[in-house]
Amino acid sequence: MLELFPIEGLPIIRPGDDLAGMLSSALRPLNPRDGDVLVVTSKIISKAEGRFINLRDITPSERALELAQVTRKDPRLVELILQESLVVSRAAPGVLITQHRLGFISANAAIDHSNVSTDIDIVLLMPVAPDNNALQLHECLSRAFDVHIAVVIVDSHGRPHRLGTVGVAVGVAGMPGVEDWRGRPDLFGYELQHTDIGLADMVASAATLLLGQAAEGVPAVLVRGVTYSRREGSAAEIIRPAHLNLYA
Repeated sequence: MLELFPIEGLPIIRPGDDLAGMLSSALRPLNPRDGDVLVVTSKIISKAEGRFINLRDITPSERALELAQVTRKDPRLVELILQESLVVSRAAPGVLITQHRLGFISANAAIDHSNVSTDIDIVLLMPVAPDNNALQLHECLSRAFDVHIAVVIVDSHGRPHRLGTVGVAVGVAGMPGVEDWRGRPDLFGYELQHTDIGLADMVASAATLLLGQAAEGVPAVLVRGVTYSRREGSAAEIIRPAHLNLYA
């Protein structure tokens, strides 16, 4: 049976905070078990890393000014989006979709305004290397509780051809990002031929039901009951290679 436990009571995270220590203390009442998965929002990782940017410090480039006219977005924000991106995928009024430097496709390079600051010009960038953050938390928490605790770092993304945002894994450690189910039998004995399971994304999305999108104040969720192979995974392995991307 799958169980999800919200991690509540954490203070507002500030740059330089010992996130592993704070999460360890918050987890203790739940008595983490071997195989549990901790899902953590990318936002608190970014806050601990000090990934705040003041748009008043940004000078838009010519390219940013051009795209700002097309998208009707703040040119300073557009410049920051370009700095965080590899390529622009789509630009239209109210829309700027890019391939983020971490490889995933998202609106506005996943730059966040919500629950960041009372100053409207302060925004928050994605963590520098969320797979590394996940690995550090996985090692620290597994050591603290003497059990295997996988970690998934989650962010909210939209999806091509479907409305609504969902939680997706942007950092993974201690479990597969994608699990290969080829060769497993179905109910009638047929061996699966082309089945890769987006396991980390499934866990991330389930946890998002408790994490929420607004003023819920839940920055992490402990997920219990997930079955997964004990190999080192990553969010990088989830990114579809360019030569297999039919939607580019």
